Amino acid sequence: MSLLYVTLGSNDLLRSRAFYDSALAPLGLVCGVANDEELGYGPASPKAGDRTRIFYVVKPLLPLPATWGNGTMLALKATTRAQVDQFYAGAMAHGGIDEGAPGLRPYSPNFYAAYVRDPDGNKLSVVCETAE
Repeated sequence: MSLLYVTLGSNDLLRSRAFYDSALAPLGLVCGVANDEELGYGPASPKAGDRTRIFYVVKPLLPLPATWGNGTMLALKATTRAQVDQFYAGAMAHGGIDEGAPGLRPYSPNFYAAYVRDPDGNKLSVVCETAE
């Protein structure tokens, strides 16, 4: 089994766009759709047959404010530690909240990760599991 896409809610898509454009660029993810209801991110150069968008930030369909889940986190894969550092810097420069600066974690010998919350409180992690 593999994930098809992930969706997080936002109360301010313009603010979220600035945050996610900056934070996701080092991972090669770009905004491919942006309107009053959603932002859709995917690979800058998707391979033939791959989804063009794998991550969405949306205004909730229910007429209630978007909220974050306690214990919920989205973890994204980085191929280098530099990407983790760049993600963290971009997130922090655009309203991110620090939940753990880039560094090695005790989960495995090369588990290099950063943790942030987006401006709506959604928790994100970017992890590189190589020695680079």
